[in-house]
Amino acid sequence: MSPPAPQNPPAGPIKLWGDALWRLILATSDASHRRRYMAVTFLLVALIGAADFLTGFELSFLVFYFLPVSVAVAAAGWRFGALTALLSVATWLTGDFLAGARFASSFIPVWNALIALGTYLVVVWLLAGAIALHREMEERVRQRTAALTEENAERVRLEKVVLEITERERRAIGHDLHDGLSQHLTGTALVAQALAAKLAARSAEEAPELGKVVALIEQGIEQTRRLAKGLLLAEIERDGLVTALEGLAASVRAQHRVNCTFACEGAVRLGESGTATHLYRIAEEATRNAVRHARASRIALTLAAEEDGLVLAVSDDGAGLAPPERRGQGLGMKIMAHRAAIIGASFATRSFPQGGTTVECCLARPAP
Repeated sequence: MSPPAPQNPPAGPIKLWGDALWRLILATSDASHRRRYMAVTFLLVALIGAADFLTGFELSFLVFYFLPVSVAVAAAGWRFGALTALLSVATWLTGDFLAGARFASSFIPVWNALIALGTYLVVVWLLAGAIALHREMEERVRQRTAALTEENAERVRLEKVVLEITERERRAIGHDLHDGLSQHLTGTALVAQALAAKLAARSAEEAPELGKVVALIEQGIEQTRRLAKGLLLAEIERDGLVTALEGLAASVRAQHRVNCTFACEGAVRLGESGTATHLYRIAEEATRNAVRHARASRIALTLAAEEDGLVLAVSDDGAGLAPPERRGQGLGMKIMAHRAAIIGASFATRSFPQGGTTVECCLARPAP
């Protein structure tokens, strides 16, 4: 038989009183609540004084006056606490005299009153200092939280600006490749083809070699166009993510001779085009890592629309992730995780003992 589970010890009266006092401090931040608790303080002094009078002067109720004194400090500060301490001592003395207390010397009640008042004032001083320290710490935490929130918002804004500049530069380079270098290579290929035709007409031995040059130039034109197409996909319309991912899979199959497939499950709906762009770039980086670093032979891209959001997964049969001590050195994972954080999505990678890696990005469905 297993031993019973340990239970937390019951809270002592001091802890219970401390917790109640802190709740009182929080409640007295409003002026109407403060006045209410000040009235409660006077009522407590009156009730304790009445009980002290009814029980006679032989029984001392001095310890019970700590309650209204503490409430007074928490409700309105040390000045009201000191006033309550004076009122408590006066009430205690008045009750004892009315109950028939007699002293051998008039110095005795004065001494007792001063001792009680001094004790109450020490409590007022300690409690007021603790409350002031508590409120100061709360204010520092509030200010620091506000500063961190503002700093984080500014950092996110700057990161978005940097990414927008990056995407704009991508488009500019893509246009330069498509309208500049590609056209230049096309013109070069036409000149080379014309020269090859002339050499072939003369049955020159160099004609076949020039034909190979033309073929190489045409391959360069095709590669330039593919690069330009990838760079010009810097901004994807929110309804064009599926088409873009289909094109990515086809491009991987054509360029790297890798069996890359794409499957879409459910109707994909995105709130803005920027989200589609980031998801596409995450898939693009994941497939690039699978081909270059993991040397995968099969890659599966999946886009699934679920009840709670959208899930993008890129799975491969490659060598898996790098060791943990080297994993943080690559920028690819950091960039993908950063893009996911910008659109408010979660990012995770999994590597399997038998080989293969899955990169998963989960985008929660926005609240209606």
